Order: sequence, then structure tokens, then C-alpha cells
Amino acid sequence: MVIQVCIGSACHLKGSYEVIKTMQRVIEEEDLGTLITLKSSFCLGQCSDAVSVKVDEAPVESVTPEEAEAFLKLNLKSNSKSAANTSHGLE
Repeated sequence: MVIQVCIGSACHLKGSYEVIKTMQRVIEEEDLGTLITLKSSFCLGQCSDAVSVKVDEAPVESVTPEEAEAFLKLNLKSNSKSAANTSHGLE
């Protein structure tokens, strides 16, 4: 699974670096480095819905730093069922 997190201006202001740090921590703690590639990316084109994330090219909107761990675990479950989430379903 490839996860891209936008680090453009709008996403940066809404906590993209905290989202990345949280995801990195979970990946390391759960030993998921062989399953997940985490990348930072400039503008994913969804600035009004920051923090923007893509999971295997599927866009996801409004991932907050507080939701990052749950979002990652949710998408791991979905990916194992061969279905990438386009909505994180945490609202």
C-alpha cells in the first residue's frame, strides 16, 4: 500500500506533518514497513479539504492529526480485503 500525504501550504497549516509523524510511528510500532510505503507529496489538488491523503491513488479528504492512527489502521483492514477507502469514515 502506498500512502501519500500532502505537505503543501493548506495541508501543512492543518497538520500534515503531524499526520506523517503519527503514521510513521504506527508503521514502526506495528512493523508494517514491508506493507506500507509512506510518502510526502506536494499539492494533491484538494486544498479545501486538507489534510489530503491518497491511498494507492484513491483520494481521501480531511485526515486530521488526531485521526491519523485510526485512519491508517482502517485502511490496512480495507486494503487486506482489496478495497481502498476513499472516505475514512471517522466522522
